[in-house]
Parts: sequence; C-alpha cells; structure tokens
Amino acid sequence: MTSVELPVSPSPHFAETLAQAAIAFRQGTPRPPAASVIAALLAAEKATRQGHTRFSLEAIAGRWRLYFATGVKKNRQGVTRVSRGFYLPQWIPAYISFTPGTADCPGVITNQIALAGLRLKFTGPCRYQAKKNLLAFDFTQLQLDMLGATLYRGDVRGGKAQADNFEQRAIAQLPFFAFFQVTEDYIAARGRGGGLALWIRDNSPSGN
Repeated sequence: MTSVELPVSPSPHFAETLAQAAIAFRQGTPRPPAASVIAALLAAEKATRQGHTRFSLEAIAGRWRLYFATGVKKNRQGVTRVSRGFYLPQWIPAYISFTPGTADCPGVITNQIALAGLRLKFTGPCRYQAKKNLLAFDFTQLQLDMLGATLYRGDVRGGKAQADNFEQRAIAQLPFFAFFQVTEDYIAARGRGGGLALWIRDNSPSGN
C-alpha cells in the first residue's frame, strides 16, 4: 500500500466524510477513499485544537469497533507524520471500550481483537484529562480465548502492582489517546505513536 501526501488545511466537509465512513460500515454503502478519510481526520483534529473543543469521558464511554487506522513515518528531520491509511477487514473485529472511574478508582480500558476463533483481550486502568481530551492508560491483564473457552488469564506489565501505582505515574510514562472527534456514532483519536484511528460505536446486544 503506497503512502499519500496529506493536506493539512482544515476542510469544512470533514464531518461529512467521517459520517459517510460510519454509514458505509453499518449499511454497506461505498466507503470514502482512504486518503479522503485521512484528510478528514487531520482536518477534524485541527478544528478541535483551534476551537478548544472539549469532550467528556462519559461521551467516550462504551464499546467501539476499530474501523480505520493509519501508519506513521519519519521524515529526514525525524518528524513523525501520518502515512498510509486502511480500513480494517470485517473478518478481523477489533474493539476498544472505556468505563469511567470514580474519585477513588481509575476507569477501565479494554482492547481486544479476534481472528479465526481466537480472541486476545487486554484490560487495565485509565484516566482522562478533559482539558486535553487525553485518555492515558496501561494494560495490566491479558486474556486469551479460543472458541469461547479461556486458555489463559493473567498479569502483564506488572499486573496488579502496576495497576495500583497507575494514578501516581506521569502521563509522559503512559500510552494515551488524544481524542479530537466524538459523536454518538463514532470517535477519532491520535495515539501516542502518532497514528490516527477511527472507531464506530458497537451496537451489538452481546458486547462480547
């Protein structure tokens, strides 16, 4: 898949393009070209930054299916830029979910992907900085299932001890998502590594 040159100026049509992508996922209509989705994501990110738009964690809470993601590349000056983008195949479902925490307990993030009856799920604490639309997290639990049967469940990256120390760790030490588009039907964010992602709300009754 070839890289594309990306416009950085905001487009007034970015919301329309992203909504079209979400509709295509649900209804099977033609999808916007990957380059158009990347341009829309960058435009949405710039508009949110310039407009100082803030999103609540409650608006992000729920279960979302990863639909579109980008890669990154570094130029000769070492600056990381978004490169190619791609739609995830329907037969590789990947989900992320966010559960808000309380004053005494951090929230919970779950990230999972399934392929050919095998499901890999990571779970851990998360916390949200509303001023920056930034959700920091750490995965501390791993579960591996095959055809509905759990093959393994255990700690990763320090497990419970790491989770207990989560609130004391600086954002600079944690992976994060910086959200720049939040709607009832889809959300979009930039990860710490620089890539962009678009998720569609999961309305399936099972939520598994």
